[in-house]
Amino acid sequence: MEFKKALHYIRDGDTVRCFLCPHGCVLKPGQTGRCSVRRNKGGVLYSLNYGKVTACNVDPIEKKPLYHFYPGSRILSVGSFGCNLKCGFCQNHAIAHGTPGTVFVSPEGLADRAASAEDNIGIAYTYNEPSIWYEYVLDTARIARERGLKNVLVTNGYIGIKALEQLLPFIDALNIDVKAFSDAYYDSICSGRLSPVLDTVKAAAGRCHVEVTTLIVDELNSSIDELEGLGEWVAGIDKSIPIHLSRYYPAYQMDRPPTRLETMAAAAKAVKKHLDYVYIGNVAGADNDTYCPDCGVKLVERKGYGASLLFDGKKCGDCGKQINMVV
Repeated sequence: MEFKKALHYIRDGDTVRCFLCPHGCVLKPGQTGRCSVRRNKGGVLYSLNYGKVTACNVDPIEKKPLYHFYPGSRILSVGSFGCNLKCGFCQNHAIAHGTPGTVFVSPEGLADRAASAEDNIGIAYTYNEPSIWYEYVLDTARIARERGLKNVLVTNGYIGIKALEQLLPFIDALNIDVKAFSDAYYDSICSGRLSPVLDTVKAAAGRCHVEVTTLIVDELNSSIDELEGLGEWVAGIDKSIPIHLSRYYPAYQMDRPPTRLETMAAAAKAVKKHLDYVYIGNVAGADNDTYCPDCGVKLVERKGYGASLLFDGKKCGDCGKQINMVV
């Protein structure tokens, strides 16, 4: 399939305006949106990446990263190409901003793969930005849900609220990348805005399982005030939302040195003032076990991407604290 008619746009003559994401691209015939995958053809907006798969692997759920959603399980992870943000540090730039080879997989075919994969709980739409693969993700997620499979989005959260509301009923978990708690950072580093991402976190929380990831870059988004602000804001929704603070390494267009270990430690300390579950990513030897926020007993033990559940998945066995965990 070369083209699929897109959702979430309006037409004015031969010009279209796409509302899938907050950019709201206005496109004349022949023009393609900032995501590189939605094009106006004769006054009709089409998706260019429907069913076009660039990567497909069965991964540990912890790799997404999701630490509180079926710990120790495996999930079929799939991606396409394109992205609606332009992060200078993009680790998947070859598929997000390049022209990778693709293989067509129908929604039914992907659901079949997920159902037949050994010890697999569902499908994670990941690698590039899944929200701009919207029509395919929506079609596939519906089929996967009918077959009893879980649907996971690993997303930058840069999606229009109406589009998100249509998709959320079929999604079981999201990891939302809040790249910084600063509009200036989003503008200069990612070519986007912060507020739509925060709107996505608020809309998804309580509707499905939510975890947050923030990549920490020295001197750009590592100030204690900013990190405390992020933690306090997330806690205002639910202090039990897990957050992953990931260490930056040079990638794509950014050649700054890796984030200092002391910066990562300080970041975790700042966010832990407000949130129950804080994890450090991309740091060898970091303690990413899960502990009861009230009594401190270990609840989940992790080694690499493996995880062992040490409680019933609902309440701490020592103090009875309700734990935000899906098992």
